[in-house]
Amino acid sequence: MEKKTVLITGASSGIGEGCARKFAMNGHRLILNGRNQEKLKAVKQELEEKYRAEVLLLPFDVRDREVAEAALNALPGDWKEIDVLINNAGLVIGVDKEHEGNLDEWDVVIDTDVKALLAMTRLVVPGMVERGRGHVINMGSIAGDYAYPGGSVYCACKAAVKALSDGLRIDLVDTPVRVTNIKPGLVETNFSVVRFRGNKEPADNVYKGIRPLSGDDIAEVVYFAVAVPQHIQIAEVLVMPTNQATGTIVSRK
Repeated sequence: MEKKTVLITGASSGIGEGCARKFAMNGHRLILNGRNQEKLKAVKQELEEKYRAEVLLLPFDVRDREVAEAALNALPGDWKEIDVLINNAGLVIGVDKEHEGNLDEWDVVIDTDVKALLAMTRLVVPGMVERGRGHVINMGSIAGDYAYPGGSVYCACKAAVKALSDGLRIDLVDTPVRVTNIKPGLVETNFSVVRFRGNKEPADNVYKGIRPLSGDDIAEVVYFAVAVPQHIQIAEVLVMPTNQATGTIVSRK
């Protein structure tokens, strides 16, 4: 695969960091976005030292559209020519019932998981169309297929990611730009810690008795989707641990 410029949101940990590592080790240039500047710097240093990767950092909150637009407009020279956009930034807060949850927390979840994905797509994809090349990877979830207790808002957001991915693919059908929706099952990252508002014990229990996927595992799937020949479009991938069958059916030992 020829050298590409890859923009990854939420790249400071988990799946985003795994994707950064996978593309770096294969010689691609990286633009890494995240809110935690110190973590981003650590990822950048690792990738430069291990793989001699070219890495630019864009530390901003994807919910802030004005900052996002300014940051992308300020990219130097041909760094503006983004070949792969990985819309990975996402989160969930709480396990509240829909009629009992915190509306302010839901605003954060919806703004990050849906509206920010839309904004980044709107800012980056026109350039892909103009240049006649590009690939959008949207990080969905098995939660978009299977609602579960205490997850209705997050599940709705990931169902929206599927619909937005399908809609974008339709809108781009007469172009060479490809769209892929990756839908992970259980992946052990900082995700569950955020969901449980920093309480590590219930977060760890999510993965107890099963070998979950890792951010690096998902990165393998993302890289495969990008690396296949241009005439192939991997539209959607549902990827789970071997002992997971649906969003809620898991065999634990």
